[in-house]
Order: sequence, then C-alpha cells, then structure tokens
Amino acid sequence: TPFMSCSAKLPIYGMFTAAFFAPALRAPVMIGLYLFGILCGILYALVLKITKYKGEPVPFVMELPNYRFPSARSVGQLIWEKARDFLQKAFTVIFLATIVIWFLQSFDLKLNLVEDSANSMLAMVSSLLVPLFRPLGLGDWRICTSLISGFMAKESVVATLEVLFGSSIATVLTPLAAASLLVFSLLYTPCVAAIASVRRELGGKWAIAVVLWQCFVAWVAAFLVHGIGMLLG
Repeated sequence: TPFMSCSAKLPIYGMFTAAFFAPALRAPVMIGLYLFGILCGILYALVLKITKYKGEPVPFVMELPNYRFPSARSVGQLIWEKARDFLQKAFTVIFLATIVIWFLQSFDLKLNLVEDSANSMLAMVSSLLVPLFRPLGLGDWRICTSLISGFMAKESVVATLEVLFGSSIATVLTPLAAASLLVFSLLYTPCVAAIASVRRELGGKWAIAVVLWQCFVAWVAAFLVHGIGMLLG
C-alpha cells in the first residue's frame, strides 16, 4: 500500500508538473504517477506471494455495510476532516520542519550567520547524500534536504524547496531530473505517521524494512527513468 500515492504527495506532483512540463502533458504525467504507484504495489504483492507468503491463503471474512449513495452531509464532513488534518499538519509538522530547515540553512556549526547557504550546517549534512543522488540527476544538496524533510511529512518537501530555492528551482533542474525526482518521491519511504502505523500493525522489523526497501526501489526506478531519458534525449 505505501507504494501508492497518498494525498500528501499531490503538492509535489502539482509543483513539478507545473514548473517543468507543458500544459498538455501535466495531467498525463500526474495520472501516470498514480498508475505507476499502483502497478508497483501490485508487483510487490506478487513478489511477496511467491516468496514470503507461499501456500494457501488463510480464510478471511469481513462484513461490509450496504453500499449507498453518500449524502451531502457525509461528504461535507469527510471534506472537513481531511482539511482539518492538513491544517493541523501545516501548523505543526510542516511549520516546525520549515523553521528547522531555515535555521540550519542560515547558520554554520559555530552558529555564525552565513551569507551563502552552501556554507551552512544544512549543506554540510545534505552534501553527504549528494553522491548517492547524483546518478539520478539530483546532485544538489537542497534537493537532498527536501527529500529528508519529506520523511516527516510529504507536504514539507514543497515547503522546504520554497525556502531553499525560492522561485529559481526551474533554473537548477532539467525536465528529465524533475521526472526522476517525481518518481523517487512517488516510491520512497512514506512519512513518519505511516511508518508508525506499520510498526504498530507488523512490528519494528517490518517498519525498518519498509523504509529501506522503498528507498531502494525508488532509487532504482528513478535511476532507470533518468538513464532511459538520457539515452533517448
């Protein structure tokens, strides 16, 4: 299930499709991301079926309520709950992450204010990941920082990029690199809340395995996207 897109990734898709793709391609790219995530989830389920969960399935019965056309009240309540959850995230996790990112990119290890964020604490830490992301066309420490912040909440990826790049991100990345970043964002580790749910349901080993395996799958998929794009371009 974590391979499939959640609503928190929609701001990432919207930002990059609007910045790097022609209007006629934006909808197909976003639809393609959703379908690719579903396909990856199905393929991984098949892999688990023939490896870890071989044999006959255990019978499972669950009562389902009658299907009814939703009322305007229930739809409105659902919309309000989703909006409230996002606002709570925006004023807690995302807001806190933005403050932390701003602080780390404004000061060095001696807590001196830096004029160039490339000399900041944030750049020093994120630079360690740059060699790992360079084969994906994402060899910029600011991109690495945004993906790290996405582990807290996927919406914070956009907020972090706004803090670090402002409106200049289109001058740093190519459309191919943006496609690679979209694929990586689609498949890499879900946020802390999702990992906590996995840990609660399946245990700590599964939670760690989900983080590591999804990061690996995301890296391979983004690498293939970038490599094929380079060959075709």
